[in-house]
Amino acid sequence: MRKITLPIDDETIRSLKAGDPVLLSGVMITGRDAVHKWITDTFIKKTRAPQGDDLETYEAIKPLLDGGVIYHCGPVVAGLESGDYRFVAAGPTTSIREEPYQGDVMRHFNIKGVIGKGGMGAKTLQACQEVPAVYFHAIGGAASLIAQCVQRVVGVYKLDFGVPEAIWVIEVKDFPVVVTMDSHGNSLHQEVEARAREKLADLLQSAV
Repeated sequence: MRKITLPIDDETIRSLKAGDPVLLSGVMITGRDAVHKWITDTFIKKTRAPQGDDLETYEAIKPLLDGGVIYHCGPVVAGLESGDYRFVAAGPTTSIREEPYQGDVMRHFNIKGVIGKGGMGAKTLQACQEVPAVYFHAIGGAASLIAQCVQRVVGVYKLDFGVPEAIWVIEVKDFPVVVTMDSHGNSLHQEVEARAREKLADLLQSAV
């Protein structure tokens, strides 16, 4: 089991291989559909002008993502009224939803890790090789257990997106993940899909 502290350097990323179990510690941010679209439209494609606190938020998350990790997560958060935030549940969101944006966002910020579940596609895998970066698979169905790895909520941005879609800055300790897409072009998700297709073809052939 590798223990890795954020931010992550290129040498460490390149040493990781698909299938490696890892415990992550340090500060990371959460981001789902609204965040990826907002970043892409406002700061990458620039199809919309910055509004409100956009620039302030961008400058705050930029150093966190440089060498850092973004977690596809829509948390359940206690303490919303008091501002004494605490993660009650922090399970991973299905990552393929971010495939249209992820590669560009990774390159823009020099993101070294993406956490989610279910894997991602060819665009993200290509970005993993270029940046370099890896995709970390988190355990689905273990939201309460994962929340115990969150030591504290450092801050939150874009709460107007809604609690699940906001940018939560969290400090974690020994966050359990598995590398399923590495910086060398390997994807366990592609391998599983290929084997499943072969098995399906065999079954269909046997049924004829």
